[in-house]
Amino acid sequence: MSIRRAPPLIFPAAAKHTATVIFVHGLGDSGYGWASAVENWRRRQRLDEVKFVLPHAPRIPVTATDGMSLPAWYDIFALSGKIDDLRRDQDQAGILQSRQYLGELIQTEIDGGIPSDRIVLGGFSQGGAMSLFSGLTGKVRLAGIVALSCYLLLDDKFADFLKESDLNRQTPILMCHGDADPVVPYGLGQMSFEKLKKEGFDVTMKTYPEMPHSACVEELDEIEAFLRARLPPTEDKKSEL
Repeated sequence: MSIRRAPPLIFPAAAKHTATVIFVHGLGDSGYGWASAVENWRRRQRLDEVKFVLPHAPRIPVTATDGMSLPAWYDIFALSGKIDDLRRDQDQAGILQSRQYLGELIQTEIDGGIPSDRIVLGGFSQGGAMSLFSGLTGKVRLAGIVALSCYLLLDDKFADFLKESDLNRQTPILMCHGDADPVVPYGLGQMSFEKLKKEGFDVTMKTYPEMPHSACVEELDEIEAFLRARLPPTEDKKSEL
C-alpha cells in the first residue's frame, strides 16, 4: 500500500552546498518540530555548507493510542515506558517501509551531487531509532549518525540485516539520552549502545542527568560539534578564510 507523504521541510545551505543532514522527528511531531534547532545552528554560522532536510512522517493508526492516527514512522504497540514492552512487539513492516523512504531521501542528495560521506542521518525518539537502524543497515556509507533518546530497532534480528549491508561499522555514531526518560527508558538506550560497542561500531553515548524525553541546550551543542566534525568546511571554503 502506497503512503501519501508531504515533501520534507528544506533549509538550503547558507553557502555552497557540500553536505546534507537529514533529521527525523519523533512520534506525533513533524519536521517543523526541529526547525528552531536548525535555525539556531544556522545563526551560529558553523554549518554554512550544510543543507538540512526535515521529513514529515505520514499519519498512521497507532496501536498504543487506541488506533488514533498520528504522524509516525512505524506502529508502536505500547507506551508504558518499559524496556520489554518496547522490544517485544515491533512493527517490522513499517520500520522497513520507513527505512526505504529515508534511503530514497539519501539517494536524492547523492543524485544531486552530494557524496554519501558528506551526509549525516539523525533523529529524535522514533526518528532517532529509524536513523540508527536505517543508517547501520543502509546501502551507502554515511558521514555520521545521530540517535537521540532512542534505541536499536529489531535488535534481535540486527545481525541478519547486517548480512545484507554492513557499510557503516566505522561510521561515527552519536547517541544521546536523558537518564530520566519516562518514554524510552535510559536503560534501553544504554543496552543498544553496549550492543553496538561490543559488535565493533564506532559509537559514543552521551548521558544528560535528569533530562526527560526531550532535548537540552548542552545536547544541541554536542550535536552541532559532531556535525561540524563530520561535515567540515571544504578545502575551497577554508582557502577563503
